[in-house]
Amino acid sequence: MTWISWLTTAIVMVTIVGIAVGRWPWLRADRATIAVVGTAVLLACGSITLEEAFEALDLDTLLLLFSMMVLNGQLYTAGFFGVVAQRVVRVAHSPRMLLALIIGASGVLSALFLNDTIVLMLTPLVLDTTRVLRRNPIPYLVGLATSANVGSTATITGNPQNMIIGNASGIPYATFTAALAPTALIGLCICWLVIVLIYPQEFQRVRFETPEVGRMRVYKPLLRKVAIVVPVMLALMIAGISVALAAFLAAAVLLATRRLRPERIWQTVDWTLLVFFAGLFVVTGSLQVQRVTDQMFAITAPFVGGSLVMFGIVAAILSNLISNVPAVLVLQHLIPALAQPERGWLMLAAASTLAGNLTLLGSVANLIVAELAARWGVRLTFGAYLRAGAPITLLTLLVAFVLV
Repeated sequence: MTWISWLTTAIVMVTIVGIAVGRWPWLRADRATIAVVGTAVLLACGSITLEEAFEALDLDTLLLLFSMMVLNGQLYTAGFFGVVAQRVVRVAHSPRMLLALIIGASGVLSALFLNDTIVLMLTPLVLDTTRVLRRNPIPYLVGLATSANVGSTATITGNPQNMIIGNASGIPYATFTAALAPTALIGLCICWLVIVLIYPQEFQRVRFETPEVGRMRVYKPLLRKVAIVVPVMLALMIAGISVALAAFLAAAVLLATRRLRPERIWQTVDWTLLVFFAGLFVVTGSLQVQRVTDQMFAITAPFVGGSLVMFGIVAAILSNLISNVPAVLVLQHLIPALAQPERGWLMLAAASTLAGNLTLLGSVANLIVAELAARWGVRLTFGAYLRAGAPITLLTLLVAFVLV
């Protein structure tokens, strides 16, 4: 390796560590800021040229992420998530049933849409429901977070790392879902079982009266429009149309309206996350430009040895060390070392996502649940989450190693 390769590696490591921790010492910087500054330093040092930086941007993933944000904003404005949440509360008549419905709703919705958005919408309802019923909110919050991660494993549109893998691998939406949906379904059952066993006092066989929930504001014209557009979008994806293109067309159709002010939807788009991803693509792309990934491939290939399970273990460990999205961007270069590249992509998707359930810091969805709970005066601690997160992660990863 040349001196510029070593310098590039050092800059990338400092950037990724900052992203994993969430800050740099002595600076007011979030993850997006760190990614942008890291990109600028790499450009200034000559580790990557501006033209190469543009080429490193995965525009398909950025377009898909943007489109799903717009779609989720439309669903939220229409009152879709509120309607689903109300139905869940009205059907539940026991603690175990309530937990099962929360896990089921969170898992299925996270498979169809971004898991981070789902927990953002459902956490307040879970907190309100458990408060009215005078139940311990912690196991239900853990169930919400872990099921959102597990459910998002099933599809390309479930989480950001799956979007990257889907676009990089070229695996059709239907093929991806058929391969990983069984793991996700079994994983949701594991979430329920583990939480019930860990909190036996909370889930005794008792019945309670269904609480009265306030009427949610529903914008019926938009809800009807969404009810038509979303199935068409999913049908196009299953038919083999580009996932990014199908999502973008659906978003554009929903944006074309005479009733809704565009500002309401633009406010729901997480522009910071888009900037973060763009910067991260350039940061990891610099490793490929300087051929550092070739050195990584030479070092790790013998260790992985073409084994899917070993590759999955490496992906799970690295996802917890540096976060799952950076881990996917780094490990995607090892896929050619595997005997079955398509299964390698699927294993990377499953392992990197399921590993996010290990600790409270393992995924953005976990942090969203914890932060929203804190605003309600409910403290979801690292240890409380770990009690259920660790066995759920180990068991779901074992299922993935067997089925993928």
